[in-house]
Amino acid sequence: MSAAAPLRDAAPGKTNLCLYLGPTRPDGRHELVSVMQSLTLADELTLEPRADGGDADEVVCPGVTGENLAGAALAAFRAATGWDAPPQRLTIAKHVPVAAGMGGGSGDAAAALRLAHTASGLGDAELLHHLATGLGADVPAQVEPGRVLATGAGETLERLPAPAPYGVLVLPSHLALSTADVYREADRMGLGRDAADLAQRLADVREFGADLPDALIHNDLEAAARSLAPEIGRTLIEAMAAGADRSFVSGSGPTVIGLFADRDAAREAAAGLAERDPPARYAEPIGLPGA
Repeated sequence: MSAAAPLRDAAPGKTNLCLYLGPTRPDGRHELVSVMQSLTLADELTLEPRADGGDADEVVCPGVTGENLAGAALAAFRAATGWDAPPQRLTIAKHVPVAAGMGGGSGDAAAALRLAHTASGLGDAELLHHLATGLGADVPAQVEPGRVLATGAGETLERLPAPAPYGVLVLPSHLALSTADVYREADRMGLGRDAADLAQRLADVREFGADLPDALIHNDLEAAARSLAPEIGRTLIEAMAAGADRSFVSGSGPTVIGLFADRDAAREAAAGLAERDPPARYAEPIGLPGA
């Protein structure tokens, strides 16, 4: 019998067009209101049976060391479904910056769930969402890439219509920021909103849906990220100097995003910063299937 053919999937990165930080819940996680947007900048994943006789699933991710959330996703899927396929190798070609506020690891975990579902024929959308919720705040929104309004601690999702086309300038950094460290700094700085304020932000975001006005494009974690990595301030200026209509820190940082209404201008800005270290990248928003 021939070996199963490798399965492949893309794991898009994301940015938070808004991220409002609310009170801390009893489980230690923060209430959030965030519009999360998947981008065309994506990792590439391949799932296939191990050919080396290994007795456990393996994640191969060149350039990234330590535990990998995609491996935890495979383990969670096996435990929940009883999938008893031979040990698998999951290979990840990284293109989304690591520890950068773009949900690269979370996107890989979401893609791993999709691949396991495809390979096994087990589970459904409800199970994948449940497993994603247990893996991290950014994972549920990336199981089905697109644009979503995320509330709760990221586990409650409302799909939003695809936005009007625009260009995205991605300015990565050699710095790496731990999401947990940024949240701790936000707490130290008192950046969280009370429940009433957070509810108002949610009402404002729902009013506009896919087309957020500039006044709502805001990241409550940006000040905490800049406190830990002051160099981010220069990158925000760099994005605006390149012609961005708006610049902000992506998620917990340190990546900076520049939004351009004119996609050609965004492409030209990325090309003009191709020699920076690390190089600028161009991306576009991913719309929902059929949107």
